[in-house]
Amino acid sequence: MTEQGAGEGSGVNMNVDDMLRLKQMHLAPYMQLATALIGNRRRSGGNMFRHQLDTMAILIDYGYIDSTLLKASIIHDLIEDVPGFDRDRILEIDDESADVYKLVLEVTRRPIETKAEFLARIREFGSDKARVLKSADRISNMISLGYVTDVAFVRRYTDETEVQVFPIAELADERMLEELKELVATRREYLSRRFEI
Repeated sequence: MTEQGAGEGSGVNMNVDDMLRLKQMHLAPYMQLATALIGNRRRSGGNMFRHQLDTMAILIDYGYIDSTLLKASIIHDLIEDVPGFDRDRILEIDDESADVYKLVLEVTRRPIETKAEFLARIREFGSDKARVLKSADRISNMISLGYVTDVAFVRRYTDETEVQVFPIAELADERMLEELKELVATRREYLSRRFEI
């Protein structure tokens, strides 16, 4: 596997070269920073720290063995969800920190942006890595949505995924787009059954 290789539906496991690349990445300092998210509960249960690691696992599942991308996935919600977080703590970790920080900023919603503007920015101006990271992030969120019982929220989030995130995934990785389509279909099925009862 290269930066993008084996993964979802490919039937290819991680090879030794990829395992060795992963071993050399020094992910632990980023994980340590992400533990600041442990207290941030999610609507679907669990916490934001687990979501960071889920997002990284999705990237690895799709064959992305890129250190900047994986490090950013571990802390992708840190700036947005930890008020007053000292951004210099990211920049001082290693020689890739500046690139990791830049990628995290790409997928961080700015205070002046609506959600639609934020997603449009990633679609129109985001780097390839930002689009891939946002797609993996949304896959994690859509899987977690299976545990949410607020029908209005499920409907709104599912619609947003179809209208605003499908185009990002289409640019990022067709395999991720297919998984998102399946997840949207299952949520729509859930919604239709809620109204049959």
